[in-house]
Amino acid sequence: MVLRIGIDLDGSLESLGNSMSDLANALSATGECELVRFRTTTTPTASEMSLGALAPLWRPLWRRSLGPSLDKALRTVHVIHVAGVATPPTKTIPLVVTVDDLRPLRQESRLHVRRTQLQRAVDRGATLVASSRTARHEVMTVLNVQRSQVRVVSPAVPLIAPASGGTDLVVNVTGMSKRFEELAPTLLRFCAASGARLVVVASSDTQRSLRGLSSDITWRSRRDAESALATARVALHISDGARFPSFAIAALSAGVPTLARATEINRELLSGAALLLNARDRVEEALASLWGDEPRRRLMIAGGHARAHDFAPATVARAYVALYRDVVGDFTHEA
Repeated sequence: MVLRIGIDLDGSLESLGNSMSDLANALSATGECELVRFRTTTTPTASEMSLGALAPLWRPLWRRSLGPSLDKALRTVHVIHVAGVATPPTKTIPLVVTVDDLRPLRQESRLHVRRTQLQRAVDRGATLVASSRTARHEVMTVLNVQRSQVRVVSPAVPLIAPASGGTDLVVNVTGMSKRFEELAPTLLRFCAASGARLVVVASSDTQRSLRGLSSDITWRSRRDAESALATARVALHISDGARFPSFAIAALSAGVPTLARATEINRELLSGAALLLNARDRVEEALASLWGDEPRRRLMIAGGHARAHDFAPATVARAYVALYRDVVGDFTHEA
């Protein structure tokens, strides 16, 4: 049976773009799915399905998993998949909800209460999808849900063009601005000694708060992450451990030896492909080992390429097709 999937393109925004769009394209390429693309929080394009003229009025309620269901607008689909801040109710169509950012589960947001929202969705039968086994354990603990209610599939991370002859140290800062501020003198000293540029990829808010650190730092927005990696020799991923390490995986796909904090999620997803640093490890020594040791660089580049393919859109799409079929089968059996 060809599955008909309703997929929300307003969600799962990663540093390299909208991974839901990447997933949708990869799902179409499998030949096993027909897609109905829609948007829960922004205006749809001409090629996407409209949820109706009143949809803008319902968006605040959908952020709380309340309001009218999507059944009427998407009545022809077998399953609906959302991944952003909106989790509209459904009545007769199974709902899959990707949870790839754990920050709102750790601290309530004033914009929307994520715990309550997800709990309502699960109570109505939704299947949650975490980006790793570590993330699944946290979701299960915080929401007090069963293991069967939380599946594990990673977001899609596109394979990007190999970096060649790069001379930059490219640092991605995700929710760890204080840590970067502490490391900045060390990183600048290393770059000065190596004749390298320090290029930092960060959100606009992070850039505003840290821009005064040094005029020797080149700042890049998240949408420019791929072009920043094109000139990288080594990448350093500084994250809070609450989100999927898409930047680090993209760096591995580009053949850039990568360092990252040894968080639980990074240990699960990056061990053996990236060099993971504990709090006591000396960053300068680790950078030097990846900068100038050519045999080690070749090993890490090969390992990084292999690991990145585990998260490529085509790989992730196959995992989601299997998940959709399970969800539809379970829903049909229960009905």
